[in-house]
Amino acid sequence: MARMGDMALSEWGACARSLTRALGADGVLSAPADLVSYAYDAGFLEGRPDLVVLPETAEQVALAVRLAVAAGMPVVARGSGTGLCGGAVPTRGGMVISTARMNRILQIDRRNLRATVQPGVMNLDLSRAARPYGLAYAPDPASQRISTLGGNVATNAGGPHCLASGVTVNHVLALRVCLPDGTLVWLGAGEAGGVDAPGYDLMGVVVGSEGTLAIVTEIVVRLVRLPEAVRTLLAVYPDVATGSAAVSAIIGAGIVPSALEMMDRLICQAVERHFHVGYPEDAGSVLLIELDGAREAVEDQGARIEAICGQEGAREVRLARSEAERAALWAGRKGAAGALGQLAPSYYLQDAVVTRSRLPRVMERIAAIGHDFGLTIPNVFHAGDGNLHPAMLFDRHAPGQIERVIAAGTELLRACVELGGTVSGEHGIGLEKRDALSLVFSTQDLAAMARLRGCFDPHALFNPDKIFPASMSCAEVRPARALSSGAAAPWFC
Repeated sequence: MARMGDMALSEWGACARSLTRALGADGVLSAPADLVSYAYDAGFLEGRPDLVVLPETAEQVALAVRLAVAAGMPVVARGSGTGLCGGAVPTRGGMVISTARMNRILQIDRRNLRATVQPGVMNLDLSRAARPYGLAYAPDPASQRISTLGGNVATNAGGPHCLASGVTVNHVLALRVCLPDGTLVWLGAGEAGGVDAPGYDLMGVVVGSEGTLAIVTEIVVRLVRLPEAVRTLLAVYPDVATGSAAVSAIIGAGIVPSALEMMDRLICQAVERHFHVGYPEDAGSVLLIELDGAREAVEDQGARIEAICGQEGAREVRLARSEAERAALWAGRKGAAGALGQLAPSYYLQDAVVTRSRLPRVMERIAAIGHDFGLTIPNVFHAGDGNLHPAMLFDRHAPGQIERVIAAGTELLRACVELGGTVSGEHGIGLEKRDALSLVFSTQDLAAMARLRGCFDPHALFNPDKIFPASMSCAEVRPARALSSGAAAPWFC
């Protein structure tokens, strides 16, 4: 964390006092013991803030941003801290704005199939609130019990049921955001959530921007009707390669399930020992497949999938016979990461993407990386869209282990890119993966993105040090920008 000079210390102290008067003593935290919880997310990296603000309204967010900018204080937005890439880590100290108290569902509009929420609403709570209306919110990250919708917007989160329906950006209709100058504006369809506004898709730019362009203060999301029928199957395979081939066969047959998830043997063992829900511990891999929609279509597609799975080498295909059986299977899948405690003291969960047809090849590469680095790597992932989540098992207290898994993670990302994939599907780039972004984009690409960021945040105070490689320099960017005399330097100069 960057150290403050005497002048900065005085200005930041004045900022804290002003916010305390406006939000109350319990709305501003500055004691060292209170700041510890905001120093890290669910990853390895940390950096203690100097101040934590807990607003309850968009106007309070705007006030905090205006005071921070006036004092030259970096600002990091934070949801529930479940990110895995250091996206909410305050690397330069400054102010963390937590949306934990902005947790109200403001409206569920059954007629127009949408809801308006504050960013601190938990993902699963929205679907629970919408269910009595026969509705649901489709994106469902495995962390949906504890991840916030604002955080989901920041990383453009996906989830098991996003294969057919799309990820967060496909379900956001409008955003109210606080810009880095403290201005509150609506992007997208606007406050009414009506037709798309003309002009540039600024809402699409903000979704997935990880708090570097704006802070989300209100979200209008699309809701979907609960399906007439749901069919959930578990296909058991002798190995990962055979299961991966079945994924391509199902999609190739013109069937796009609502969910198509894979777990390998180690994940099945961990899940079964923790949850006792019926996952076969001797399976090489399993596919958890779900269909939903009209009853006749679901029954027809379910029968076709059973046949395809058998043709592709499944030793068994089980059908969940009740809602309780279906819920148990999904509890195991969504609790898979937590169940890894059965296997090791720590794990490092990666996030990368390849095309479905290359799943067998990338699984071979992951196994080879595990061998080369002396690591056990169980796999659980969104097989339908090739979004991988290898989990590297280790002990973070053993000397050299963290460095080893980070190096292995970098090789894994490189392997995915070499196979035509990319370095993140839903966890974001944050601090941890910023250097890996150069595996995908050229210097010119990154410079263009950095210039866009500079248009929103010319003082580089919103979530500094995130997304862009640390190695980027002014010399690399100036030629692409064709800076004119007297023009401001890029934000990272």
